[in-house]
Amino acid sequence: MAEERSTLAHDMAERVARQSYGKLVAFIAARTRDVASAEDALSEAFAAALVDWPKNGCPQNPEAWLLTAARRKAIDVYRTRQRHDLAADEIVAMNEELQSGGEHSQIPDQRLALMFACAHPAIDAGIRAPLILQTVLGLDAKAIGSAFLMSPAAMSKRLVRAKEKIKVAGIPFVIPEWEELPEKIDAVLDAIYAAFTEGWTDPAGTDAARRDLAEESLFLARLVTELLPNAPEAHGLLALILYADGRRKARRTKEGEFVPLADQDTQLWDSAMITEAEELLVRAGQMRCPGRYQLEAALQSAHVHRVRTGEWNWPEILQLYDVLLTMTDSPVVALNRAVAVAEIDGPEAGLKILEQLRHGERLSQYQPYWVVRAELLSKIGEQAEARKAYEMAIGLEHDSAVRRFLQKRKASLNS
Repeated sequence: MAEERSTLAHDMAERVARQSYGKLVAFIAARTRDVASAEDALSEAFAAALVDWPKNGCPQNPEAWLLTAARRKAIDVYRTRQRHDLAADEIVAMNEELQSGGEHSQIPDQRLALMFACAHPAIDAGIRAPLILQTVLGLDAKAIGSAFLMSPAAMSKRLVRAKEKIKVAGIPFVIPEWEELPEKIDAVLDAIYAAFTEGWTDPAGTDAARRDLAEESLFLARLVTELLPNAPEAHGLLALILYADGRRKARRTKEGEFVPLADQDTQLWDSAMITEAEELLVRAGQMRCPGRYQLEAALQSAHVHRVRTGEWNWPEILQLYDVLLTMTDSPVVALNRAVAVAEIDGPEAGLKILEQLRHGERLSQYQPYWVVRAELLSKIGEQAEARKAYEMAIGLEHDSAVRRFLQKRKASLNS
């Protein structure tokens, strides 16, 4: 019985951590203006829960229990330090709320306010999106470093400095006015998209943490568009996420095997999500302020149209990649553009671009680069080189289903 109660308590704590971590940190940090201390207090609250819940049973409202415990920890830390900083009045308010008794059935969701606090101009632009990913969505330094091509140690140090900046500068936790958006919204959108991409790596939805992350990203993207209806890039990002998530069920067979976009069963696509994406893209375009996410969504729309209708629209796709490459100078965009060039002008033309990109270190460990290279080499009969490229791609791939797919492609090459 004790073991069963302990398991239930751990499962409950894990579920709340996945679903409510960002909301709880945001609420506490909005009071204290100290993100690091809010995270520490919440961490101690979870530790306390793992001691208390197996003995006394899981509370009816675990979020409220954790918030109460975290508040107490935050107040204790403040008293120990005896600091009279910008958080003093808020700490007093938190103490008064605790003394009044009663747990909150509804905890105000201040994640978006925390996201914009992390995107404040006082914080270095390069760390804003990673900071959001850690504080609001709970990703660790290793996952964030991988997404931004940085070592976990270096990323961790930069995150610590950024949190200290929020406290020292007294950065407010508020949704900015429209005129303040240009210098803040990009980091918020980048973080939401990076989080969705992390969740997207679990296509079957079997990993609860990644599934929750994808759902949370979609929720936050919707929230941004609702609060900022005149932000075209927010609409573009939501459209992009909907296009991708709308094809989730078609990305694997019933047996769990990987299915590339060109071979997907379009009947398995979520038509309502894709229709909503199309409407959002049109709405964003009417604002006449094009941006990266609108272009990314437009590319998804073009690919969806091609697969659904069988129409050859690669010239239009190439035009979109040309504009996007000019806007972002991204090696990943350049790689995708090479695929479009190969479709129009032949594999040799695509390989010529790949050779130019190969000299950049950022793509040397990028699995899709080696997949594209293998595919194009196989089309011109360079089977031995194609095999080597497939081997590189297989070695870099973490998804077992994708590895099996690539191994089959490699095995199909003529000796």
